[in-house]
Amino acid sequence: MSKLVLLPLLGTLFFMSGCATPLPPLKTVERVDLPRYMGAWYVIAAIPTFIETEAYNGIETYRLEPDGTIDTVFTFNQGAFDGPAKRHNPRGFVVDTVNNSTWGMQFVWPFKAEFLITHLNADYTQTVIGRNKRDYVWIMARTPQIPEADYQRLIAELTAQGYDLKKLRKVPQSWPEKR
Repeated sequence: MSKLVLLPLLGTLFFMSGCATPLPPLKTVERVDLPRYMGAWYVIAAIPTFIETEAYNGIETYRLEPDGTIDTVFTFNQGAFDGPAKRHNPRGFVVDTVNNSTWGMQFVWPFKAEFLITHLNADYTQTVIGRNKRDYVWIMARTPQIPEADYQRLIAELTAQGYDLKKLRKVPQSWPEKR
């Protein structure tokens, strides 16, 4: 092969090797019954945003408003179980009203962050929230802990979806027993 043919071929191969293959869009769950989804969810693990990198006892609570928006309250202790209490109050907007599994979450007007419900078990006790960028993810449950087998199954789902799980952090949860 002549150098005139080989150089463009090598250049093309070099250029293509530097192009990352984009990940396919995440698949959301088929249907979310919004009233049933509302309530408190304990954050079991997350690839966290900057505000929650040291969260303990993280809980996200949703309340459906008459106008169809979702009042969201995210609370946690910063840095330790007895650390300072933090509270964030973004507003959720259902974007896909056919299946209710694609939301926009607004922390600061007018910006809405992508919020995709990619996993929801049949009894509405475990869920996963993700983003197509695979930069953040949240595994949440109605209880502060979930069985290890369930956790590993969710981790396998996230791996298959292309998440970098080296960034995943289990959120410490410790609550007094209810009597």
